[in-house]
Amino acid sequence: MSPTTDTPRRPGAEALARIGYSSPALDPSDTSPHTFPDGGTWRTEIPSVEGPEALAVVLKESARFDVPVHRISQGSGVWMLTDAEITEMVEACAARDIELCLFTGPRGTWDIGGSTRTDSGGGGLRARGHDALAGCIEDALRATELGVRCLLVADEGVLWTLHQMRVAGVLPADVTFKLSALTGPVNPASYAVYEQLGADSLNVPSDLTLDHLTEIRRVGRAPMDMYVEAPDDLGGYIRMYEVAELIRRGAPLYLKFGLSRSPGIYPYGAQLRDTALASARERVRRGRLVLDLLARHGADGGMSPLGSRLPGTLRRFTAPAGAPTGAPLATPADAVDVPEGN
Repeated sequence: MSPTTDTPRRPGAEALARIGYSSPALDPSDTSPHTFPDGGTWRTEIPSVEGPEALAVVLKESARFDVPVHRISQGSGVWMLTDAEITEMVEACAARDIELCLFTGPRGTWDIGGSTRTDSGGGGLRARGHDALAGCIEDALRATELGVRCLLVADEGVLWTLHQMRVAGVLPADVTFKLSALTGPVNPASYAVYEQLGADSLNVPSDLTLDHLTEIRRVGRAPMDMYVEAPDDLGGYIRMYEVAELIRRGAPLYLKFGLSRSPGIYPYGAQLRDTALASARERVRRGRLVLDLLARHGADGGMSPLGSRLPGTLRRFTAPAGAPTGAPLATPADAVDVPEGN
């Protein structure tokens, strides 16, 4: 089968079939029924872009390697950037019609609670106490006032609070919320819950099987974010040869070009500059390798137009009766969705 035919070629299929090792037949029923509102099945994301200098490297390398970029995300947090740095990143991304996503903080892994350093991991990334919740909200307000329209979230309470603020008009209606890879759901029920709490795209762990993706897609339609190559602290998995199947099963899907065998850089500062810039450069090159594989197999169709960012109509919870006085109330689900469009 040639890559130019309508059916994508599977890795090694022709050569293996010639010596008696035919590939198992694909089951059409496990194909995701969902797409982005623009009709695309996949978009791209460059993660761990921690400031204006790293962003400049990513933009330069993406032009050099001809890597289309829909979203750029940062992991250290809004609070680790100055207003001037955020503004510079917003303007640079806007000039190229790329979505910029910044992380809210603080997080349990960085505060004074000792339980996150125990073998159990304690509460992990969750925002501990009212003050930590308030810090995340402060980050969201500050970032959106500076023009950021995508926020990374690692706590279900923070997510629900931010979503209610969006419904109430405290945050812009077009701001989107992305669930962190360190919180990612691992079953269909949890995926559906996070979607209804307000998530507009959800990182899932890179060790989920293809069957897991199909199971999730039978109950949830929110866009899925997945590291094609995961950082070492998320397992270091490299799934380049599975990308076509990841898209088929998990669409709509953001392909995240991470980097294994690279030191962690969160929270980022100038002391990590060389590592951050080198890893940013290599993430883009890894993206080129993934896109080349898709093209070689004739499976590179279905990319959303550049500039696309909104998720389409998603299901949401309605706030329960008896919410605290003064708390913003969610309206019925059909009225609180992020609007469809690019």
